[in-house]
This record gives sequence, C-alpha cells and structure tokens, in this order.
Amino acid sequence: MSIASTIKAFTLWDFVKAHALTLKYFFKPKATINYPFEKQALSPRFRGEHALRRYPNGEERCIACKLCEAVCPAMCIVIEAEPREDGSRRTTRYDIDMTKCIFCGYCQEACPVDAIVMGPNYEYSVETREELFYDKQKLLDNGDRWETVLQANIAADAQYR
Repeated sequence: MSIASTIKAFTLWDFVKAHALTLKYFFKPKATINYPFEKQALSPRFRGEHALRRYPNGEERCIACKLCEAVCPAMCIVIEAEPREDGSRRTTRYDIDMTKCIFCGYCQEACPVDAIVMGPNYEYSVETREELFYDKQKLLDNGDRWETVLQANIAADAQYR
C-alpha cells in the first residue's frame, strides 16, 4: 500500500469528498415540483386522452373513413357509420377501449380531417374498468372541453406535418 493511499484512508478522504458533493447540491434549487399544485408545461405533441372534434358550426368532423380503425395496432377503435340524407357519411358509433390503447398516436396521424386527436389531459383516473370504454358522446364532450387547447396544439405542430 502506498503512502498516498494510507494518508487518504487515515483522513477518510472519500468520506470528505462525498459530503462536499452533498453540500454542493444541497443549496442548489430543487428540480422536483409539487405535483398536484404545480404542473409542468406539456409539449404540443403530448398524447393524452382522446377527443373527437367538431367544426365551428357544431357539426362533428368525423367522416367515417375508418382510417383510424384500420391503422390502430391495438385494435381498440370500433366505428359504425351510415349515410345521411345529403349523401355524406357520419358515424353512428365511435368507441375506443382505453384499456387496450397504447397511445401511439396513429389514429390522429391517419385522420384526414383532424377529427380524432389526442388531447392534453393526462389526469383521467377512474375507479372501474367500464369507465375506460369511451363512446362517441364522451369523446365529443372531451373535444368540446379541450377545443381551444387542441386548436393551439394543432397549429403549433402544423409546420412539422
């Protein structure tokens, strides 16, 4: 054993270095946030709870092309459609099983009219499994609730599409 290692062992040099490192970070600002009361900013590309959007006149955007159903790797989207009097198609059933969803965002990317989007809401815990089966009305309600944020996110992401 060399003299230098003997002196380091005798003076507990590693112990002193560890305490110096602790004191260095002890007085710096903390990196954690007080979660329920403080929230981090989310990216416009954040993939949270699903929502169906409407046009400004109140008509739903979904044209029942079923591209989102076809592209979904988890097969959690079920769509049924029927033609309307004016010849256009609209959905009669639009269900998403959130217990199967892997939040990949393919449904949002496949939609030609930006009808189905993934919103900014990540706080949607539930008590029963049945509450995670989203029907058309719940999806439209989510779209109505988050429309201003959804528009801003789509506009911020438009240059990358």
